[in-house]
Amino acid sequence: MKNLLRTDTAIRFVILLGLVSLFSDVTYEAARSLNGPFLKILGASGTTVGLVAGAGELIGYGLRLLSGWLADRTKKYWLLMIAGYALNLFSVPLLALAGYWEIAVVLMIAERTGKAIRTPSRDALLSFGTQKIGRGWGFGLHEAMDQIGATAGPLLVSSVLFFKNQNYSLAYAVLVIPAIIAFTILLFCKYLYPAPGELEIKVKTADTKGFSKKYWVYLLAVVFVAAGFADFPLIAFRFKSDALFSDTFIPVLYAVAMATDALAALFIGRIYDRAGIKALLAGILVSAFFAPLVFLGNRTAAVAGMILWGIGMGAQESVMRAEIAGMVPQERRGTAYGTFNAAFGIFWFAGSAIMGLLYDISINGLVLFSIAAQLIAVMILAYFISDKNRQNK
Repeated sequence: MKNLLRTDTAIRFVILLGLVSLFSDVTYEAARSLNGPFLKILGASGTTVGLVAGAGELIGYGLRLLSGWLADRTKKYWLLMIAGYALNLFSVPLLALAGYWEIAVVLMIAERTGKAIRTPSRDALLSFGTQKIGRGWGFGLHEAMDQIGATAGPLLVSSVLFFKNQNYSLAYAVLVIPAIIAFTILLFCKYLYPAPGELEIKVKTADTKGFSKKYWVYLLAVVFVAAGFADFPLIAFRFKSDALFSDTFIPVLYAVAMATDALAALFIGRIYDRAGIKALLAGILVSAFFAPLVFLGNRTAAVAGMILWGIGMGAQESVMRAEIAGMVPQERRGTAYGTFNAAFGIFWFAGSAIMGLLYDISINGLVLFSIAAQLIAVMILAYFISDKNRQNK
């Protein structure tokens, strides 16, 4: 009976965190669907968009190394989450006031900074709640709820653009509503679950000071995934520059990708609980060929490419995080997620910067770079799986 109660409590906790993420994603993923075309309107170049997207991810991921360490050091997981969500959420509506691309860039980076502050703590708390319900399913459920918001947000701002004559300022301004809802649910969740670590049955370990070899091998695969995975602003920039899709329809494509992400997260997460890390390898392999479709293809190919891109996102945001929870003890999990996210961000920045430059020089070179990085990640994961199997024998 005690275990059943613990499981029910864990499910409710994961769902509440999922609702926070749902409304948060309505806010900032809606903005991300607009940021590429908005920067184009404000006069930014393709190189600038690539660098801005990469710099935002560099800061948004790189700072997680510090915030993750700080979370483990202080155990102030909730405080860091509240501060981070405040900056993450409320930077977005202020884009309505940005009249120059330089101002927009500052606010976009501020939004990513807020996410950096709160994410390692959020992932650590989520890992505490997923032990009893299955890591893959728990992270997959959270990601699916997250992406429901990421689907609804772009559709919301697309509607605003459609009915209000491409009014980007109004589209950004309406996002204050989901931001307030997300922040309110966060405070309520903190009130109900002041000590989420109690949801997890702790497993004793001989060493909590460092990370194992398998963690670092796994991280190596992760950074190659990051380097080759183009950020949506650069994809949207291509759609806008080549007039492949209208301003109103570009956010709809992002919504399609986010809906795919949600379904993929649930499906791959469930497979992960049965088959392990092979589920992630399959997800990356399937999504590796999105680049030629979105950067070289016609409208039909671009839509197919966005679906593959969404599958990749679903695998990255669910199973990729779930695997770490099984490698690292609770006392080190904030640092583990912070290190993981920092490495991901550094290589996402490097990859985004390279692809931004290649966009202005050679689209074919951009596509080859993206595919090569993803396939290298697949090979490293294959080695990781074989080494893990040897150790288990």
